[in-house]
Amino acid sequence: MLTLEDYLFQFTVSLLSHAVLVVYLFVIMDARGRRVVRKLPVLLLSPLLATLLDAALYARFPDHYVVRYCAFSCAILLMCTLWIRWAWRTGFWHAFAAACMAGMFQVAASGLAQILLLDSEIPYTALISVYGAVALVSAALLHRLRFGRWFRLLLADSSVQRRMALFFFGLEAAMESFSLLQEGIQPEYLVPYYALVLVMAGLAVGLVIYLSQRLDASQKMEVQRDVIAQQQLYERDLEAIQREVRAFRHDYKNLLAGLSEQAGKGELDELRASLSQLDAGFDQHIGERIQASVHLGNVRVPQVRSLLLSKLAAMREKKIDCRLEALYPVERIGMDPWDFTRCLGILLDNAAEAALEAETPWVEIVLLSQKERLSLRVSNPYNGAIDPDRIWTEGFSTKGEGRGLGLPSYQRMLADYPHAAASTSWADGVFVQELTVEEKA
Repeated sequence: MLTLEDYLFQFTVSLLSHAVLVVYLFVIMDARGRRVVRKLPVLLLSPLLATLLDAALYARFPDHYVVRYCAFSCAILLMCTLWIRWAWRTGFWHAFAAACMAGMFQVAASGLAQILLLDSEIPYTALISVYGAVALVSAALLHRLRFGRWFRLLLADSSVQRRMALFFFGLEAAMESFSLLQEGIQPEYLVPYYALVLVMAGLAVGLVIYLSQRLDASQKMEVQRDVIAQQQLYERDLEAIQREVRAFRHDYKNLLAGLSEQAGKGELDELRASLSQLDAGFDQHIGERIQASVHLGNVRVPQVRSLLLSKLAAMREKKIDCRLEALYPVERIGMDPWDFTRCLGILLDNAAEAALEAETPWVEIVLLSQKERLSLRVSNPYNGAIDPDRIWTEGFSTKGEGRGLGLPSYQRMLADYPHAAASTSWADGVFVQELTVEEKA
């Protein structure tokens, strides 16, 4: 019969395990800021409710320890998943995968502490101290390996989050099974047993990093192919401008002859009308394209220029009036060009989609490079209602379910760059997204 003291001890152990779990979660989720820290007290409900659940199960199944252990572990995993989803404003499967991965590290840290303290006569307080030190050192090592970045990259695609979460759940279940079986291991086999647990955790880390690096290399290769294709499109656009200029030059003499005749006859009103028509025709057919080409030519970062070419061409096909302004050369960004390109792509996709709902769709893009700062502004018309707090929540969208994955991903990417600041404003039917990137000190 378990006493109240036994349950208090179990609650204390569970609380310590949750503390270690949180340490690993901050590494896995690559968290910064105080927003998540303020939500930590809510997590105290998890060990409390799990202990109460175990007490209820013990009263019903006193001889089924394995059943109680599995129910206890699953309850903690579910409650931690719900807390992660709420604290980090992420999707369920992303949160579930993070909880499973953190649980796996927590079991491995416990195993390493057991190896270091195989002597059963060592005080419990010493075990707790070693356990906490192992957790902190291993978390620091994972942070050094940038494990959080690779984990986030692996789960960036929402279509694979469920499969990866179930895979990590399988690894976590295997680790918990090892923890459950340790009571039956002979003392002389404990060291290789715990070493096997650590090897499994190491293989899981290596697998995540390997898959993420492969995915990152594949995405960069795809972007590079797109860069080449868009460069060819840019060259064809310049060739088209040259052909139109040659055609205009061919008709130039005839146009001047007509204008001279009107001037000689004193037909000033007709002359002004002809000049206005000539000027408008030039701007429509050549001037606007030359201006857009000049501004696009000021974007000297190949990845960004290629993305702009692709998005501007797509907007023209959808009859969206797209205006690009880059008055000064943009040669440096202050952050990884691929990450900036992904951020820009998200903003342009959202702007184009929202602009299509307006009577006169348009998108304005401004890139301003000033010394050690790059400013980006993307504007579009939008007449609906906007909740500034909810647009950053994953899964929320004014377009319905299954959408709203862009801006949360955009925010998570910017979390890696403390010198980058994003802002959102909406007034008079115009929605504006701004991003300012300072050069690293």
